Amino acid sequence: MKTINSLSGGKSSSYIALNYPADYNIFSLVRTNDKLCKYPDAKVRQIVSDLIGCEFVGTTEQDNIIEIMLNLSEQVDIKWITGKPFEDIINGDWNKGKNGSHYLPNMMVRYCTTELKMKPIFKWWQDNINDVCDMRIGFRKGEEKRQVRMLDKLNANGNEEIKIVVDSSGKRNKWGLVEWRKPSFPLIDNGITAKDVHDYWKENKTVNFKKGYYNNCVGCFHRNPMFLNKMAQEHPNKMEWFSKMEKMNKPNTFIKDLSYEKIINFKPQIEMDFEDFGDCDSGFCGL
Repeated sequence: MKTINSLSGGKSSSYIALNYPADYNIFSLVRTNDKLCKYPDAKVRQIVSDLIGCEFVGTTEQDNIIEIMLNLSEQVDIKWITGKPFEDIINGDWNKGKNGSHYLPNMMVRYCTTELKMKPIFKWWQDNINDVCDMRIGFRKGEEKRQVRMLDKLNANGNEEIKIVVDSSGKRNKWGLVEWRKPSFPLIDNGITAKDVHDYWKENKTVNFKKGYYNNCVGCFHRNPMFLNKMAQEHPNKMEWFSKMEKMNKPNTFIKDLSYEKIINFKPQIEMDFEDFGDCDSGFCGL
């Protein structure tokens, strides 16, 4: 069985990449063609474009994720893959409501993870492996509840299935389930905690995780509004992208009854630092 390290750009999955060798290390890049999020360095944009096989304009994640993954790529071989730009996913015909606006991903329908992470990885798997693989997931000791939620979705063989079109006839698609990965959790199995991971990166400066760096999209709706307001102060252009998507698709919002425009303009009573937030504020984009 082939082994795959699923990389998110975060500290935990990067720890796995350097400490648990696999047949493949896979990183799915969330990208956008909107110049609001344009990556500032043209040379790096070209490097990333060559790695993913299409034009890279920018990402809705922090720009530092590109530096992190390029630094990590100097130590282990990483396959960079990507899906459609985020705004193309949101504004697709499949996602249009009765009033002509498009549904935004949210707590109840988290299709962004499926479309931007899962499907690109699955497509790469189909083209290169096409057999059940052992995929390492970066859940740490103390995150067993996340592990259980993932394990509860497995079939009787202990494998995860994904629903895909197996045949098309005219306008009708025939859907079927394909077994494709068996999740494993090396950090939980070996008792590696968040402190262990943080201490490791304090000593290992080669990847250069900077203060205030979080993987996942800057405007991830899993983050609390105070955290998002802080992200708006640090990354105003990227948060403006999320607000722009809402304005284009009124009355839909990423967070129920709360627009990103309000979050951006919110004036906190006290100044907060990223150290005031915990890992639970960083959003979840587990693969």
